[in-house]
Amino acid sequence: MEYISALITGLPFLISHLFITLCLLFIGITSYTFLTPIKELKLIKDGNLSASISFSGALLGIGIPLASSLSVSNSMLEIIIWGLTAIVLQLFCFKVTDTFLKDLSKRIEDNQLATSILLFSIKITVSLINSAAIIG
Repeated sequence: MEYISALITGLPFLISHLFITLCLLFIGITSYTFLTPIKELKLIKDGNLSASISFSGALLGIGIPLASSLSVSNSMLEIIIWGLTAIVLQLFCFKVTDTFLKDLSKRIEDNQLATSILLFSIKITVSLINSAAIIG
């Protein structure tokens, strides 16, 4: 009976926090697709493996720090603040990488795996550091 009571008490928090975090993931990925010159979703539909690797890095790169913010936050406001901060940092990471790797969009469009794997690695590395900073 104790477990059922705990479930009934905790379930609304679980659902609301999960919903907010998934909304933040959607906002992050949508922002990423609008801010990047690479049309990865179209390229993925066309079978471009490099675009798939790069976009997977974006999903994980945004999702990992969002998971960290969810695990350490005590309120919906904290989840939103840390989540938006994580998203901004990940998007900044892409822009910095795009600056240093000339013709990044063209390389992904040309299905250059080496470039997409490097971009994936940078996104994941920054997300792990971002997550550690959020956790403290």
